[in-house]
Amino acid sequence: MKWKKYTITTTTAAEDLVSSMLDDLGIEGVEIEDKIPLTAEDTAKMFIDILPELPPDDGVSYMSFYLDADGDYAEKMAQVRASLAELRAFADVGSGEIAESETEDVDWINNWKEFFHAFTISAAADGAGTSSGQREIRIKPTWEEPEAADEDRILIEIDPGISFGTGKHETTQLCIRQLMRYVRQGDEVLDIGCGSGILSIVSLKLGAGHVVGTDIDEDCLVSTRANFEVNHLARELGDFYTGNLIDDTELQAQVGAERYDLVVANILADVIIPMAPVIPARLKKGGIFISSGIIDFKEREVVSAVEAAGMEVIEVTRQGEWVGITARR
Repeated sequence: MKWKKYTITTTTAAEDLVSSMLDDLGIEGVEIEDKIPLTAEDTAKMFIDILPELPPDDGVSYMSFYLDADGDYAEKMAQVRASLAELRAFADVGSGEIAESETEDVDWINNWKEFFHAFTISAAADGAGTSSGQREIRIKPTWEEPEAADEDRILIEIDPGISFGTGKHETTQLCIRQLMRYVRQGDEVLDIGCGSGILSIVSLKLGAGHVVGTDIDEDCLVSTRANFEVNHLARELGDFYTGNLIDDTELQAQVGAERYDLVVANILADVIIPMAPVIPARLKKGGIFISSGIIDFKEREVVSAVEAAGMEVIEVTRQGEWVGITARR
């Protein structure tokens, strides 16, 4: 579907006024682009380690809204211009210029698929402790056909859907290699931040007997269940819950205590650090904690947090600028 896009050049100080004015005219869903720095509260909600570097705030704001391309909006836009003129009498609305362009819907969920193709992950170079006997895992999207060579690999099919977890990122590969090293037949595995379910599926394919997964996003659980079906894994092999294990006592009770042979968390350093204290209670004595999603300059902080929680760091692995930390209770 095509849309007419109208962009008002105004000021950051006038954003609320202009947004309210548009709402009064029946125009909803305003898109705002400015250079206002993120607040500490906003940053905490983003779950990212590296913040975008924005140019200095110049006080300019671009406020866009979209209307059906087939409509005639001459009268509506005349109202917008008149209302902007009224606002100018008591507020700095900047130039108030309105640019018009045309755009159309983009199916982001499906169009990105052209960039996701099958790939292979090999076990660590020394092969030490590779429990499954398999040296390679082949991860392929559901829309590609398997290769003949896949018969000798552990084959995993993934449709990331709305959770976008393909396994191709360095942090996921760091976790997968450690799972290849440490998962044993019949293990109970906890996957924190399960996303598309790829690490849960890898664990089961390597011989784990059962997995439990958690994620703060309900959509991830939908993707995980769908990927279980694609990989012909029975529902009873995994239990999945929504919530934040750091401070959700109800979730902690659902997940259980001293139950897991292995806990894996591919999240972010700033989430792993406050989560570290609750990990030992989930593990059996001697259980393994595999973590990644750690940018290299935060390695020391995560190691310190893991050790402070009473776990022994037994291995640090690296790929690109990312770090994986494996510890034992």
